[in-house]
Amino acid sequence: MSGGPARIVVAKPGLDGHDRGARVVARALRDAGFEVIYTGLWQTPAQIAETCLQEDADALGLSCHSGAHMTLFPDVIDELRARGLGELPVFAGGIVGPEDIAPLAEVGVEKVFPPGSRLPDIVAWLRERLGIAA
Repeated sequence: MSGGPARIVVAKPGLDGHDRGARVVARALRDAGFEVIYTGLWQTPAQIAETCLQEDADALGLSCHSGAHMTLFPDVIDELRARGLGELPVFAGGIVGPEDIAPLAEVGVEKVFPPGSRLPDIVAWLRERLGIAA
């Protein structure tokens, strides 16, 4: 981290047009003191990875409600690795079934927050992962 607030990119890969959850999480992170860069809708994995690189992100949050997370999230992680960002912490939310959490962890999604997750839990996990005091 650069000494200022941790920089978190929140992104919506693919053609999923449901971004209310991502915007709610982005606002909660901002209110908790993080600097948040929200990419908006309909981002390609390459665009998301490039944003992480250009914005010097400390972590990446992905959201998907379309059911394409098993394709899109690994593609994003591949793009991160291609840019030398393979160690960037990646967390995710949206409609991700419990059967998909372990396979996503195997490709590099460190934490999945399923529907109903509490915003304070997301903030607490991110602070702990980045070594930030509350």
